[in-house]
Amino acid sequence: MGSAGAEPASHWVASWGAAQQIVEPNNELAAEKWRDASLRQIVRLTLGGQQLRVRISNAYGTAPLLLEGASVGLATAPGNADIAAGSLHPLTFDGRTSIMIPAGAEYYSDPVQMTVKPASDLAISMYFKDAPARQSGHPGSRSNSFIAKGNRVMDAAWGDTDKIAHWYALSDVEVRAPRSTGAVVTIGDSITDGYGVPTDTNTRWPDVLAARLRDNHYTMGVVNAGIGGGRMLRDGTGPNLASRFDRDVLSRAGVTHALVLIGVNDMGSQHRNGPDTPADRQQLLADLKLAYRQLAERAHAHGVCLIAGTITPYSGSDYYRPAAENEADRQELNNWIRGSGVFDAVADFDAALRDPAQPKLLKKVYDNDGLHPNLAGYRALGDTVPLAALRKSCGGGK
Repeated sequence: MGSAGAEPASHWVASWGAAQQIVEPNNELAAEKWRDASLRQIVRLTLGGQQLRVRISNAYGTAPLLLEGASVGLATAPGNADIAAGSLHPLTFDGRTSIMIPAGAEYYSDPVQMTVKPASDLAISMYFKDAPARQSGHPGSRSNSFIAKGNRVMDAAWGDTDKIAHWYALSDVEVRAPRSTGAVVTIGDSITDGYGVPTDTNTRWPDVLAARLRDNHYTMGVVNAGIGGGRMLRDGTGPNLASRFDRDVLSRAGVTHALVLIGVNDMGSQHRNGPDTPADRQQLLADLKLAYRQLAERAHAHGVCLIAGTITPYSGSDYYRPAAENEADRQELNNWIRGSGVFDAVADFDAALRDPAQPKLLKKVYDNDGLHPNLAGYRALGDTVPLAALRKSCGGGK
């Protein structure tokens, strides 16, 4: 650390994170699975270091969350509950192994002296005696978590366990990094969250971006704050993006950049559920533009660069079935994103994925279901992000 009055030589930076939401009933972990049980969750780190800490979340809890024990270790492989020999460390909080996290709060663990590398898989184990009053978590993990009865947090090998592809009560993993190191938070809907990505493969477009940064020898954390079904203006399966921007972006340690891709569910939900008159559509566009401006104001007030992604084609979607006027609205919003000057940079995802012959459609080689990209499409999105924009400083990094 630096001398008194000098800026510290290092700081905490988010290496992994997930957006928290109220876990809806069909994704809840049954109460009996929490009782006298250990939960081991695997996350892919994007930054390495020699010291880390974990943030446990009770963000949407309605009563205190009682955590009776926790640990971290290196997973032997994605989708495997076992931990590599010699890598298991207890997690403590103010030196204690058990803590109470108040409703609505998130708590950091004490720092752990542990060497981790970029792209390593960290296993975080937590022991509970009872189920939370209301569960906070991230259902769209695309990663298996494991459940074992009893306090097993300090057992490296778990053998046969129950597994479920969700994350619970887990917000961040941070590493201690040089002051010059920052993080980018990618925030959006199911396209950012990774709809359609096979479990335990880490092939979402933010994962592709993290790999590009490593390949280009640029050290930067990448946090995926996508929520499936997410909208800018109204709550869906999770809170609206305008309401969660501070928690999911600005509160992340070391954040210097944010990349927002949102709007297709705002548009699609309106014309699917109505009303969808010309006046309604113009009002929606005005409200979306205002919300984008508000995000930019919030980001810049915290010294964070804001990159906007253009909205990808969805006219092939059987769920939304947009008409010609809805496609025209998408084009209008994309042209505004490109030319408004509100953003520090633009990732032209629309141009990357659209069919040149039919720009309202995804190119067939990138199309999953007319709305979401397939794996090749996710790779194309990750390859489209302008790396030069991530090297630009807007004064961020806490």
